[in-house]
Amino acid sequence: MTSNILSFLLAFFWWIALSWTFNWQFLLVGLLVSLFIAWAVGELFTRNPHKFKQPSRYLWALYYLVVFLKENIKGNIDGAYRILHPGLPIRPGIVKVKTKLKSDAGLTYLANTITLTPGTFTMDVDQENGYLYVHWMNVVTEDTDKATEIIVAKYENILAKIFE
Repeated sequence: MTSNILSFLLAFFWWIALSWTFNWQFLLVGLLVSLFIAWAVGELFTRNPHKFKQPSRYLWALYYLVVFLKENIKGNIDGAYRILHPGLPIRPGIVKVKTKLKSDAGLTYLANTITLTPGTFTMDVDQENGYLYVHWMNVVTEDTDKATEIIVAKYENILAKIFE
């Protein structure tokens, strides 16, 4: 139940922060959307809401946003180059990468981060064995360890400090 309340509050806070309007219609829609989010994924959010009382997690979350934005920009530039290049230098494929993350929230954030980064798409998560299967627009290596280093490592340590 605490997880649902925390999910609602965070969703509503982000709604207000992103819309930045205090019209009653916008607030009502934000309230309804936030309630739906809390109902749909509140239990997935975290099993230990007391962890969110630690200020260091918020600092790591800010750092994560910076890293994600940087990687997203790099991915967009790389994707645009590959699409606009006359030879279309791509080598699509599916690679298996390892992860140390165990929590549902950590794995969900990692999978979504990979999917939101241009050029990669998380297709499946094997939580029991700690693997993600990722479609990669330009497969550089098929070696699991090297692919993990290229795709996952930059996010995994930060997300572990936030969610684990």
